[in-house]
Amino acid sequence: MSLFHLDCWSPRKRRSCLLYHTLQTRSNPFRVTALFRLKNHWFLHLFGLMGSVGVLTNSVMVCAPLMAESVEQMVIDMHSAKAQGADVVEVRLDCINEFQPSQDLETIIRNKPLPVIIVYRPKWEGGQYEGDEHRRLEALRLAHDLGADYIDFELKVASELIEELRNKHQNGGKFIVSSYLNGATPSKESLGHLAATMQATEADIIKVVSDADDITEMERIFHMLSHCEVPAVAYSVGERGLISQLLCPKFGGALVYGSMEGNSIPGLPTIDSLRETYKVDCINSDTKVFGLVSKPVGHSKGPMLHNPTLRHVNFNGIYVPMFVDDLKKFFDVYSSPDFAGYSVGFPYKEAVVQFCDEVHPLAKCIGAVNTIIRRPCDGKLIGYNTDCEGSITAIEDALRDQKGVNGRSLNSPLAGKQFVVVGAGGAGRAIAVGAKSRGARVIIFDIDLERAKSLARAVSGEAQHFESLAHFQPENGAILANATPIGMHPSTDRIPAAEETLGNYQLVFDAVYTPRKTRLLKDADAAGAITVSGVEMFLRQAIGQFKLFTGREAPKDFMREIVLAKF
Repeated sequence: MSLFHLDCWSPRKRRSCLLYHTLQTRSNPFRVTALFRLKNHWFLHLFGLMGSVGVLTNSVMVCAPLMAESVEQMVIDMHSAKAQGADVVEVRLDCINEFQPSQDLETIIRNKPLPVIIVYRPKWEGGQYEGDEHRRLEALRLAHDLGADYIDFELKVASELIEELRNKHQNGGKFIVSSYLNGATPSKESLGHLAATMQATEADIIKVVSDADDITEMERIFHMLSHCEVPAVAYSVGERGLISQLLCPKFGGALVYGSMEGNSIPGLPTIDSLRETYKVDCINSDTKVFGLVSKPVGHSKGPMLHNPTLRHVNFNGIYVPMFVDDLKKFFDVYSSPDFAGYSVGFPYKEAVVQFCDEVHPLAKCIGAVNTIIRRPCDGKLIGYNTDCEGSITAIEDALRDQKGVNGRSLNSPLAGKQFVVVGAGGAGRAIAVGAKSRGARVIIFDIDLERAKSLARAVSGEAQHFESLAHFQPENGAILANATPIGMHPSTDRIPAAEETLGNYQLVFDAVYTPRKTRLLKDADAAGAITVSGVEMFLRQAIGQFKLFTGREAPKDFMREIVLAKF
């Protein structure tokens, strides 16, 4: 036997270590028998089955929830989950049609290629089982008898069952006590009381699941995770709760859930993205958080670019999608230095300006912010705009490339040109101000004519209603820039301008980058115009953001390689 003094370890590391070793019991030559506190000192008690102790680790476990309707498919999915990178699977017995406990549980446990969590969720706790409660609990007892690694009990029934099974099997599987909350996530105090009640059942792991109405509720979940004295799992379902999965390793979460390829679950990242894009095993309490503040966020490819780039320069940070409904609430709640910076997307680039403590002169001139950093010395939020130069230099370089001009000349190829901007929102404002700064004659089209007129006054341009664009005849050699979501996935068959006018434009730019080649760009290309994808703007503005986020020069070639390979 070995006794490790863990007083110098963080609560997160203690909990993660305990979880890791209990999960690895069957494959490693030792077992964790106790994690305990004595006179305010933490100890880890290991029993070496072969007289030796393994290497300690605090890696988070990736869990794949399996909800197949047949036992045969459940076994197939277990093997698939392991192949995709899962450490453990959660088997939902209540999803299996005509479930036969004695036969089906033996098949599942005999054929498991990795540790399993057995769940038999009743209807009253958000599951699908509606039968006899005694029969359900007997099935869970049987799963424990057959050697399941983990049994998930609802808090309502946990205490008596855990005591019964511990007395029956001293060295059996571990117990998860779970609670599924209806409605908004409770207060920190209520979650703390709930966690204490769950810990009192002698659970090995506690699990709390909520259904968030707002991303700010995740802060309460993070607080609970960081204060639990046993390994804990806590998250919220849905797109607004996505960060509760992605950031759980930072706050001490024991498991992060990921869906398998081809079997997506709303609000869950895929196993592959957890392993490859986010590298959750590299996240720790010191990891700085960056993210895209937007609504919606599902289209964003920012995490695919920023996360590998942060790792490439050895910066301890993570970039996550943040589905935000209320900007004021968001910035009020996430005010710690850990939340170090943000990209700002649709529809918030203009509205977010009022929540910045300071705004860079260019962003102030544009009236839109797409990048915010939290200044380390005082915590103030500083707003910037990298869209402007990102879009205009992409257009200028494409025009120069056509003419065979190498490098930057003193005069912009946009000087004197008619420049048509569709959309007077945040992206449109950045493009219009950039075009004006290069000497272009700007015309703004928007569904909100007053908004178009406001922007037109700022750039000494002309404003027209969006509907008139269908009949607008541009000058030969004009530039068209779409700064609206028209043509973005999933509505990819729409274009903002009349198809028959596209041949009059020398260049057509589309800020939309999903898909990479929009219908507007395809039609413009067919009409003979130069085309510039929103991917190019996205890359260039991201390069500017990266320097603001990290204070380091962006590895431009590395970032371009990612974009070419994955976008």
